[in-house]
Amino acid sequence: MDASVTTLYAALVGNPNCGKTALFNQLTGSRQKVANYAGVTVERKEGRLVTPGGHPVRLLDLPGAYSLQATSPDEDVTRAVCLGEHSSEPRPQLLICVADATNLRLHLRFVLEIRQLGVPMILVLNMMDEAERRGMTIDIKGLAHELGVPVIPAISVRTGGAARVLEALDAPLPAPPPPLPEGADAHVEVRRILAAFVSSEDLREATLADRLDHWFLHPVIGPLILLIVLFVMFQTVFSWAQPIMDSLESGVAHLGVLVGSLLPDSMLRSLLVDGVIAGAGTVIVYLPQILILFLWILALEESGYLPRAAFLLDRIMAAAGLSGRSFIPLLSSFACAIPGIMAARTIQNPRDRLVTILVAPLMTCSARLPVYTLLIGAFIPQRTVLGVLGLQGLVLFGLYAVAILSGLIVARVMTRGTASAEHPLLLELPAYRVPSLRNLAMGLWQRATIFLSRVGTIIVTLNVLLWALSSFPAPPAGTTGAAIDWSLAGRIGHWMQPVFAPIGFNWQICVSLIPGLAAREVAVSALATVYALGATGDDAAGQLTPLLSAQWSLATALSLLAWYVYAPQCLSTLAVIRRETNSWKFVAGTATYLFALAYGAAFVTYHVARLLGGG
Repeated sequence: MDASVTTLYAALVGNPNCGKTALFNQLTGSRQKVANYAGVTVERKEGRLVTPGGHPVRLLDLPGAYSLQATSPDEDVTRAVCLGEHSSEPRPQLLICVADATNLRLHLRFVLEIRQLGVPMILVLNMMDEAERRGMTIDIKGLAHELGVPVIPAISVRTGGAARVLEALDAPLPAPPPPLPEGADAHVEVRRILAAFVSSEDLREATLADRLDHWFLHPVIGPLILLIVLFVMFQTVFSWAQPIMDSLESGVAHLGVLVGSLLPDSMLRSLLVDGVIAGAGTVIVYLPQILILFLWILALEESGYLPRAAFLLDRIMAAAGLSGRSFIPLLSSFACAIPGIMAARTIQNPRDRLVTILVAPLMTCSARLPVYTLLIGAFIPQRTVLGVLGLQGLVLFGLYAVAILSGLIVARVMTRGTASAEHPLLLELPAYRVPSLRNLAMGLWQRATIFLSRVGTIIVTLNVLLWALSSFPAPPAGTTGAAIDWSLAGRIGHWMQPVFAPIGFNWQICVSLIPGLAAREVAVSALATVYALGATGDDAAGQLTPLLSAQWSLATALSLLAWYVYAPQCLSTLAVIRRETNSWKFVAGTATYLFALAYGAAFVTYHVARLLGGG
């Protein structure tokens, strides 16, 4: 490529649910980077591509917006970038406005607003395949002439569906479009344009979407279907992942044995086997479960079901003092509380947004999954209930259900006595689509990369630090028992134990709580490191599950499960709450109420389990 060729700076803009991000993925592939805009927790996606004609393009995927009259942080960023008012982002040379071809009555209103900016632009009519299936005919040439901008049909979820967009990027920049006549009403203009250039057959038979919505949005059957979907999702997290997890666990164990056999008995061998492999390897084993959970969330989002679930749960959310707008941020928190908290920026009402942020940490994020899986695998028998349902999956579903119920109760308490100013829930329901394998694969790859980078940085670093704390100082000569008891980590654990003894925690659990402050899943690798260093004979990290089942009581295991339903152990989440609320008061309040709930739930669980014979 000629180094003298100037890079075109373009931005994708459009309403939510128009397929804009799918088009961005299609154009840029893996050449993307994701960060936040300076000063705000609004996601910023930027990608690079080279057109067939050899022209380099820097492409920005702006947050979805319904209007440049911003009512949320997302829309505020989109407005500022389009107008060239953003402090850290120059004004794009070309705006690529993406519209859903099946819903031009809504999307053309925003297209006309973008057209008024006087910036070179092209209009991409996405989902043209769906429009054709619905019997719609769009006069592309006539629409382009009327609007004064190039109009390009596209199918962003199909391979090659963005070829014409690439061709348009090879062409010279179009002239800025002419503005609307003075005093023209945008709504009137939209109706006139639709009447002139868009026609559809009189389809009297119900479409597939109508038939599906009849069941999915039914006031009784709809919630039942949603409950079944969530139940099956948590069952598959165990059943689908188990064979892969067994293979990974075996591989980690063999790696530890191999490294141990190649090195003499020394501190280096202990560091590599007990610190790095025992720690990081124990967490990597749970990657299949995390990816299966993300696969479900991505597939439900791509299929168009998630907005319907939000609409369906509006009444339930109202009982908690919130609106259905809080559902998707809270659902996102099951993957990680951080993007869930960031997603709350789409909630216009400040009270509802704040409460959603404060209860998001109660949703069971994927970082808790390794802890749940470890304890369920060690203490819950692998048997079926009613012949088809796995008991372990039922327990996992129960933990998620308790977290959801607790979140609704806490939200109700927080909103008690205050009225929400949020408008009645109005949602655009996107068309049902078969999820794109490309987008699913890209989403899973990004999540796997993020998880493994955490293993390679945060988790390994913390486990090496924990190994050092657990190995030094050495015990006095002639001392019997485990050397770790004399180490700094052992002493810290023993100092903490009186506080946590009433909920059944031993000193090893207390030690694992400390590195878990950085990331909850580190608690699993911390336990592996502590028990590997404190074990006798040939016990290794690969034997953590049988070690726990042999040394802990059922009451202790259940108490730790209850603790992790509420545990405030994620400094990154608290930091994002600080950025979103701009207040240390809410950070302190969140940490305090979560710790109180965690301790109280663990206390009740431990003592009830002991009374029932689990102690």
